[in-house]
Amino acid sequence: MAPVYKVAVVQMHPKPLQLEKNFAKAEHFIRAAAKQGAELAVLPEYHLTNWIPKDPKFADACDQWETYLQKYQALAKECNINIVPGTIVERHVDAEKEEDKLLNVAYFISNEGAILGKYVKKNLWGPEREHLTSSGRDVHEVFDTPLGRVGLLICWDLAFPEAFRELIAQGAKIIIIPTFWTLSDCSPAGLALNPSSEAVFLDSTLTARTFENTCAVIFANAGGPPGRGYAGLSQVCVPYVGALTRLGSSAEGMSVVDLDLGILEDAEENYKVRADLARHDWHYDYRHSRPGEKL
Repeated sequence: MAPVYKVAVVQMHPKPLQLEKNFAKAEHFIRAAAKQGAELAVLPEYHLTNWIPKDPKFADACDQWETYLQKYQALAKECNINIVPGTIVERHVDAEKEEDKLLNVAYFISNEGAILGKYVKKNLWGPEREHLTSSGRDVHEVFDTPLGRVGLLICWDLAFPEAFRELIAQGAKIIIIPTFWTLSDCSPAGLALNPSSEAVFLDSTLTARTFENTCAVIFANAGGPPGRGYAGLSQVCVPYVGALTRLGSSAEGMSVVDLDLGILEDAEENYKVRADLARHDWHYDYRHSRPGEKL
């Protein structure tokens, strides 16, 4: 029998640069998830700081990343729960350029407080590119965890099927995506056609990714006051079903749901996506090259 894991997806409103208050709120959700028997809790992207990189205090706040990472490690051990603490923005010194760089990082912390996985955001959203440093052409990694083989992605990575293919080719069954996705990410032209365009993007793409990769997706998005552009819609998706649970507005909240990996096995038996990827004569390459170049 395939395992069934109880997972919690947390949707919270990050108050700008109020790290301690945001941590306290996240801690409250995590403790509540643990009391409900959840084995994993996932927080949104930028959950400690919000995304205000032009604020002169933002970079300084990012120096505190290690403090809060250690707090989450201690909390995971105390509550006996695995945690993906959304993303934490870290300031480091770029030795080559002799200047600071900001990394947007997701971690997988075990229920024993150990860091089992780390991922630096690769596909940066347009406005992020003048502030953050991407992980570039580093290969997406998969991690062994108490919930099996897990991959980490962040927000705009969702738009790239190649990221998912790299992860499932390494055996990932669960893909976790902390996110700070807003309704206002859409262009004025798109909003004129459909003010809920980004909600359509999220719901349709999340479900599609589970089908085309026979995987589960845990998607934790930021929430916030209505009318402020926060999309919310945090959800846990699997093939056949779509969303097992979905926070249907931008309101703060948490949902705890049973994630049955047997669904993934049934989907793979039917669609045989992973089997095709494993064939030596499979006809696609992940990495793109210019004409005449070898991959």
